[in-house]
Amino acid sequence: MIENGMTLRGAMAAAALVIAAATQAQTPASAAGGERSSAPTPASELKGAALLQALRRGGYVIYFRHTATDFSKRDDAMKSYDDCDNQRLLSPQGREDARRIGEAIRELKLPVGEVFASPMCRTMDHARLTFGRAPPRPEVALRERGDGDYPGVVKQLTAPVRPGSIRWIVGHGNPFRAVAGAPHLAEGEAAVMRPDGRGWTVVARIAVTDWVELQRH
Repeated sequence: MIENGMTLRGAMAAAALVIAAATQAQTPASAAGGERSSAPTPASELKGAALLQALRRGGYVIYFRHTATDFSKRDDAMKSYDDCDNQRLLSPQGREDARRIGEAIRELKLPVGEVFASPMCRTMDHARLTFGRAPPRPEVALRERGDGDYPGVVKQLTAPVRPGSIRWIVGHGNPFRAVAGAPHLAEGEAAVMRPDGRGWTVVARIAVTDWVELQRH
């Protein structure tokens, strides 16, 4: 009886481990349901030279939260997306960070395919300073449908990217967290995601200062 009991407990423990592993593997790749997280898991995370090689091969989406802003200003009085006088704008440090990120991308020879930006002034400025262009895409901004549902953002994160190309998005922290989960992106931080048409897998988070480290590989 004791031997059988030990066997049963062992089988149940093994089954629990299998279920836990399966759940962990599915969560990062899913854009809906369950406890969402925009942090890479140990199984999916890429760092250093491995991350750089993967990015050069393409097939990824890189979503930035705009770089540092002047929090003494607010968006409450803005009349339109191009009403920059009544929006929170990039600070001098934010403008310098956006320029330096662009220099790093060019030095690292990362492919630049589609570039999308929220039409808010701070995100457009970031995109122009980093990539030299910024086609405005309102769906990357504040187009919310329902409670925390941003279908436009989800579409840009899930659509497959061809090999040899990267889709670059400059947006905001709240919409990204609403669809991809915590932790919240810091200003200037980017999430690197591998889309599959139905969801995505987060493989890295790149802070502003991490671009310097990537340049060492």
